[in-house]
This record gives sequence, structure tokens and C-alpha cells, in this order.
Amino acid sequence: MPAPGTFHWNELTTTDLEGAKAFYEKAIGWEFESMTMADGGTYYIAKVDGAPAAGLMEHTDNMPEGTPSHWRSYISVKDVDATLATAVMAGGTQIYEAFDIPGVGRIGGFFDPQGGAINVMTPATFH
Repeated sequence: MPAPGTFHWNELTTTDLEGAKAFYEKAIGWEFESMTMADGGTYYIAKVDGAPAAGLMEHTDNMPEGTPSHWRSYISVKDVDATLATAVMAGGTQIYEAFDIPGVGRIGGFFDPQGGAINVMTPATFH
């Protein structure tokens, strides 16, 4: 488990999920395990020797039209809500409200003052 303040998870949000899976399977050697998300979509856990390495999912309906495929990173924090509030007070802009993913943790996201997007996460195992 990464310490607070370090990167915890990375996931690809893509316009071509099957193409991305095929690419990373060939290029990196990842194997994939599927799971159903709360919205009914499918999330894929990329694995190396059976251990989780990253996640892949299709773009969600709330992404602006024309959003390209992109990787999203998550930094471990002890308190997502407090981190979002502190980031806004420091000049950042909250991207979305924090929410819980059962068995995974609480996540939120913000833009830094230069426009860099980042997500923060309190993993369920911190609780």
C-alpha cells in the first residue's frame, strides 16, 4: 500500500477499450480481469503475474465530446475531502465531488493552478 502522498493507482479512460486491451496485452504483457461498475459499465483490472497493475475503462457519458483517451493517476491521501478543500484554498479547482467506491475507497479530483489534473484517493484499507 503506497504511503499517503505517493501514487496509488493509474487507470486508462479510452474511446477504444478493446483496442487498448489488445495493445497493452501485446506491448506490456498485461492480462485482464473484468468487474461490473455501479453504472453497469465494465472496468478491467490489468494484472502482472496475478497482481493488479492498472485499470482500464471506456469514457463515461459525462466527459466532454472529443475528449481523447488518457491516463488518470491517483495519489493516496488520508482524507480526500480535506485534501480537496486544501487544494482549492491553495489555488486549485475541484473537478468533481468526492465519492465512495465500496471496497475500493473514496476519490476526488482537482486541477492544480497550472491546469494539471490529478485525482486523490483514500483507499478503503486506510479506514
